[in-house]
Amino acid sequence: MLDVLARNWWAFALRGVLAILFGIFAFIYPGATLFALIIVFGAYALVDGVFLIVAAVRAAQAHERWGQLLIAGIFGILIAAVTWFYPGLTALSLLYVIAIWAIVTGILEIVAAFRLRAMITNEWWWVLAGLVSIAFGVALFMRPSAGALAVIWVIGIYAIAFGIFLLGLAWRLRGLAHTQTPAAAS
Repeated sequence: MLDVLARNWWAFALRGVLAILFGIFAFIYPGATLFALIIVFGAYALVDGVFLIVAAVRAAQAHERWGQLLIAGIFGILIAAVTWFYPGLTALSLLYVIAIWAIVTGILEIVAAFRLRAMITNEWWWVLAGLVSIAFGVALFMRPSAGALAVIWVIGIYAIAFGIFLLGLAWRLRGLAHTQTPAAAS
């Protein structure tokens, strides 16, 4: 595992840089960031719903089960409509989805860091990234009424901190990639 991570150190660096850029954008344009998140989600729900309805029609033409596909498609289109007509409700729901994602991601990052513990020093960069993810998720659950714009700023802080920690990990992995012998790298 360490060998693969060391050879692909640049992927962690790229993730870190993109996270930092996203965080800066969230601070400069918090309203646009929230609006973009809501619009992208609504567009996805609409496209997904339309494709499910198309699949239901094709299944019906082939005399296959189509009811569940049709219901799911209609539900997707309704969710898209709710997203665009009630963006505040969507923002709150999205907040909870982001909170769950951050907690699960953080736990998995800490588990991966502990697996590296025997093979690498300074694995704590990845542990810190995981802890920041978990803390961010818990904070979102504890203060959902703090406001969508405040959440965007928290997302910005999280993204910048997470990006910095990933850059630290990438730097460490890059050093390992350059010190490995060709026999150890294969």
